[in-house]
Amino acid sequence: MDSTMDTLGVDTERAVAVLNSFLRGEQSAVETYRQALEKVKDAPYRTPLEECLRSHAERVRALTERIMRLGGKPSQGSGPWGAFAKLVEGTAKVFGHKSAIAALEEGEDHGLRDYRQDIDRLDAETRSWFDGNILSEQERTHALMSSLKHSLHLAALTPPSG
Repeated sequence: MDSTMDTLGVDTERAVAVLNSFLRGEQSAVETYRQALEKVKDAPYRTPLEECLRSHAERVRALTERIMRLGGKPSQGSGPWGAFAKLVEGTAKVFGHKSAIAALEEGEDHGLRDYRQDIDRLDAETRSWFDGNILSEQERTHALMSSLKHSLHLAALTPPSG
């Protein structure tokens, strides 16, 4: 894509590049949650994982639409981020659902750090859209997975009653 300027003089090429980076991360998150759900069969853990999967899938849709609206071409596939999905799948196979959930929480943490690190590279209009549509959801799914991870940790420390 040529370096283009919209009517406000904002460099949309940079915004598209940043959003595509975020899109690849979201695509990886979708892959990762799908793989984790194949391994995690316990009902109490499936609900938050399914909720996070839906949230990340919606973010993929929203980022794709935003990139196209800016005149860009959305990234296809998670690229290097896909390796993280494979790591979580392997972790779940070898170490079980607690380790998979810990890895998912780490992925949420990583995504949140990436967003906060690169958000200043977005123009004001795109940043405002991003804050309300993407960042707020990332903060929510991060908190959800963090809470699940900590509740599993506490359950492991609590002796059985009886």
